[in-house]
Amino acid sequence: MSQIRTPAEIVEYMSHHGAEKATTPTWRLGLMAVLGGMFIGLGTLLAMEVAGGSTGLAASNPGLVKLLFGAVFPLGFIAVTLTGADLFTSNCAGGFVSWWRREIDWRLLSRFWAISFAGNAVGAIAAAWVFGLETHLLTTDAATQYLITIANGKVSHPFWMTFTKGMLANLLVCVASMQGYSAKDTLGRMLGIWFPVMAFVTLGMEHSIANLFIIPAAMMAGADISVSQFVFANLIPATLGNLVGGALLIGLPYALIYLPRRQAAVTAAKAEMPNAACVPDLVP
Repeated sequence: MSQIRTPAEIVEYMSHHGAEKATTPTWRLGLMAVLGGMFIGLGTLLAMEVAGGSTGLAASNPGLVKLLFGAVFPLGFIAVTLTGADLFTSNCAGGFVSWWRREIDWRLLSRFWAISFAGNAVGAIAAAWVFGLETHLLTTDAATQYLITIANGKVSHPFWMTFTKGMLANLLVCVASMQGYSAKDTLGRMLGIWFPVMAFVTLGMEHSIANLFIIPAAMMAGADISVSQFVFANLIPATLGNLVGGALLIGLPYALIYLPRRQAAVTAAKAEMPNAACVPDLVP
């Protein structure tokens, strides 16, 4: 048996998995999303501690510090995938493919994305407060300064720049999800996720859920950032960019490439079989 799923099988999985999650009861989906936000927060916390504590390396080779930050950050994404938690950004592609295939309508899609985002926000902000601030992991001099510097940078960019960085971030996140789906063994799934996530973090792109940990944690640690500045200068453009990157740059093209092909295969099978009426239409 093959240990790798084909791209067509991955897109099929995304469609059914997205529809299944979109119809999950609110309390259950919300709890899965809280866990997902918490895991992303813990991955971010680890990256902050490791990179923020590398002050000597930062002075001599800042590029390596970015790579180090990116290398440990995927902990959260791997945990989300392997434990069955929920993440808004990967749902941008999966939910869109389900809607495109008419397995869910736009109301279910909107509910799905809203609950997922809200639950992730609760989990990420709670992780920032409980695991970052209350443990004093983010209140040491080096880690705090590193955190505040990154948060200040995130709220200082123009809307279009943050939006574009959000698109690229979620393009890579959704590629990571698809590569994680492609493997049937744990190590293969971990490696499939790790490389794209490491890339978007090292490049300094904008991931709305990670930012819901970074910027609130920096604000709690004393950064001069207001709630409105956080929301309007970063969270809104990053989230919109994540939506476009996941739904339109990954979900739509792959749905167009593979789902019509599957319908064509069914049509061909009907034409070849004597009792063609018995072959079901797999794609609405």
